[in-house]
Amino acid sequence: MATTTPPAAAAAAPRRARGAPKPIEHRVLITATLCLLALGAVMVYSASSARNLLQGGGNGTSFLVRYVAFGAIGLLLMHVISRRGLVLMKRLMPILLIGSFGLVLLVLVPGIGISVNGARRWIGPGSLSFQPSELMKLALILYTAQFVSEHPRRIMTFRGMLSPIVVVMAGACLLIAAEPDLGTAIVIATSTCALLVAAGVPLRYLGYLAAAAGVLVLLYTLFQPYQQARLTAFLDPWQSKSTSGFQSVQGQIALGSGGLFGVGLGQSVQKVFYLPEAHTDFILAVIGEELGVVGVFGVITLFGAIAWAGLRTARAAAAPYAKLLATGLTALILCQATLNIFVVLGIAPLTGVPLPFISYGPTNLMVILCSIGLLLNIADRDRVHLRLVEPSARRRASRSARARDAASADRDRRRRDGGTRRSGAGGGRRAAS
Repeated sequence: MATTTPPAAAAAAPRRARGAPKPIEHRVLITATLCLLALGAVMVYSASSARNLLQGGGNGTSFLVRYVAFGAIGLLLMHVISRRGLVLMKRLMPILLIGSFGLVLLVLVPGIGISVNGARRWIGPGSLSFQPSELMKLALILYTAQFVSEHPRRIMTFRGMLSPIVVVMAGACLLIAAEPDLGTAIVIATSTCALLVAAGVPLRYLGYLAAAAGVLVLLYTLFQPYQQARLTAFLDPWQSKSTSGFQSVQGQIALGSGGLFGVGLGQSVQKVFYLPEAHTDFILAVIGEELGVVGVFGVITLFGAIAWAGLRTARAAAAPYAKLLATGLTALILCQATLNIFVVLGIAPLTGVPLPFISYGPTNLMVILCSIGLLLNIADRDRVHLRLVEPSARRRASRSARARDAASADRDRRRRDGGTRRSGAGGGRRAAS
């Protein structure tokens, strides 16, 4: 007899699927992101409050309030994108790419772009200004992932890789470097190259590009006194400790003063009139002074957790576009974090790149949280896929069970019919004799 699934059990199965635990990658990404945001709020207040209080009066919480406000907006965007952002971003990619190019061009127009410390990188009024180059980073990752997934064979030739991927990337990097913002251009180039490596582009092609990019960066540095001074300060910061090497020297002093466990939260001396950009580019130096090597190692560990979860998400993704996008977004976050850490430690020249999640930078914070939202969406797609496939699997199992029951009943019926015919035939013959 065929068995049927009770209505209560059929209704309970989808509820169990919806209540199933998230994948481990999803939970690690959420945990690491929230920990970095909490640390960022504490350190932005610690790094900015003393100088803000001494310079402008008030209670010294202006940067903290803005960080929390923009962080809340970023978390809301992250939540929305984590639910249905993959399809939405794929549709909006052309608008984001063209719009980011247009905004970067507007930044370079005198009277429209806002210049701070000799760099024209911002657009918009007052505290609501934003950096179009940050939007460009996300748009280029989306564009490259989509193009490579749709044309996997084309990128296997050097000419096919150059046009249009490298052409678009080079155009964006040149516009951003003209602001000047060489650090963001380096982040874009390295994260895009990481995506191309994941796509299977021959490494010799990327080697040619790296050599050409190195020559261009060297020429750019030689013809830009601002960048030349930064390179000289990187080679020997103590020789120019009162001019171009001042920031690097003060950062090293802050890190050295912290020792293993730091001088205590809020007790940094370098952040008050010594360390420039303490709440943005060099916030890791404040962490090193107040929380010591343990604090710096904790930050690196959290970024390592994001790297593990992001790459595991890319490996588990089913669609080529999702794989490449997860790889590119993970590389974007890690390349920026690595460059900032290297600068603060004195391993790389000054670039002006903020530390993701922790540094005060509203545009960067929201773009990074949107990237995490996309990673969460990709990591959660397996659970959604299982929830959609499970009813079909139950229907197939139910059909197979009904087919087996029907075949068994048919065999029993044939045996009974055959036995009756043999008995009737034998009785007829005995009666006739």
